[in-house]
Amino acid sequence: MKKLSLFSPGTIANISCGFDVLGVALDEVGDVMHFEVTDKPGWQISEIKGADLPLDVAKNTAGVAGLSLLNTYKSQGGDPPGFSLMIEKNIKAGSGIGSSAASASGAVWGLNELLNRPFSPLELVSFAMEGEKLASGVAHADNVAPGIFGGFTLIRSYEPLDIVALPCPDDLYAVVLHPQIEIKTQDARSILKTQLSLRQATTQWGNLGGLIAGLYTNDYGLISRSLVDVVVEPIRSLLIPGFDELKKTMLESGALGAGISGSGPSVFGLAQGNDQARSIAQAIEINYRQWGIDFEVHCAKINTQGIKMIQA
Repeated sequence: MKKLSLFSPGTIANISCGFDVLGVALDEVGDVMHFEVTDKPGWQISEIKGADLPLDVAKNTAGVAGLSLLNTYKSQGGDPPGFSLMIEKNIKAGSGIGSSAASASGAVWGLNELLNRPFSPLELVSFAMEGEKLASGVAHADNVAPGIFGGFTLIRSYEPLDIVALPCPDDLYAVVLHPQIEIKTQDARSILKTQLSLRQATTQWGNLGGLIAGLYTNDYGLISRSLVDVVVEPIRSLLIPGFDELKKTMLESGALGAGISGSGPSVFGLAQGNDQARSIAQAIEINYRQWGIDFEVHCAKINTQGIKMIQA
């Protein structure tokens, strides 16, 4: 192939009880990326539509992730051609649904395809994490992993990197409300406590184990009981206007659970079935208008494929 285009999905990280280790990919919301093999040596970003982001590959999350892959390819004896990338940026920076991750994971996935897939999905995650490091200061994988693997993913370990692809009930949907304010991941991380009580830790472990068990057994009740965060949400929710009332509205409208998407400001709810998801979306649209903040609502089925080629 000399050209390809792909859809790189938005993602929800943490899923309440899985801070830095759990994430899920979404359908419908995501970036579109166009790759082309060029006669000009090197790796370049030619254009970005929809966002004011640097074209310099050393200062862009897609660029840095791509450099990581290409440098490894060269170190293993490869001789890559030149590559050019154009990005249609549909996920706003600082939205909490994996904007930087969509760019980083999409970049390495596309380059890997054009190089005839020399790298495994796990290796692609490690390259994409370098883009996340540029964006947030931390090389975390809870957004890039579901983008590349699809569905729910668990980062069992970072050293060494060990990712587990989890099953997903067929009728599971996500509803995400994105207030049009920006919370930078670095800032949202800086306010977190570095120590937990034993009680907090055991509660969080139990919820994480319960959520994973619920995914494996299609037990929506167990999934619902496990979507509780006693570690991060009590602190980060203070940064999101109207969070408590918004979460209450989601739960009263039938959400299995609700919480902060990634570092915020987006708030997510999981639902059983499209009808329930649409009902939740309608309720929170009405609820959030009182705050006088522009917002978007996304209602999407869980994306079990991850990044998708849309044109070759």
